[in-house]
Amino acid sequence: MYRVKIVTQFSAAHSLKNYRGKCESLHGHNWKVEVILAGEETDSSGMIMDFARLKKITNEVLEKLDHKYLNDLECFSGISPSSEEISKYIFKKLKKNAENQHCRLDEVRVWETDSSCAMYRE
Repeated sequence: MYRVKIVTQFSAAHSLKNYRGKCESLHGHNWKVEVILAGEETDSSGMIMDFARLKKITNEVLEKLDHKYLNDLECFSGISPSSEEISKYIFKKLKKNAENQHCRLDEVRVWETDSSCAMYRE
């Protein structure tokens, strides 16, 4: 199986709901986002997806989050915008555009610090 990964980032603020501790207060992160595709076969160019295309569609999703207060966004209405929920949101938004006959979206990882990340996959 082939796997490819791109890494990009966005900056935003949030506050965690139903949480006791410093993170219940407004704070921000420079989130690092990893998007991983998997496929059994390559296309005629020897790829499962061009990196430039994957970066473009990922950054289109992240534009909706970048430099925003995540709690105010409709996509996080009623839920806490944790790294887990952010990774799920990105995965669901990418799924339709990041898949083709040669690959499927395997996993999205969202790093809020250099040592802590959340992952979502189906």
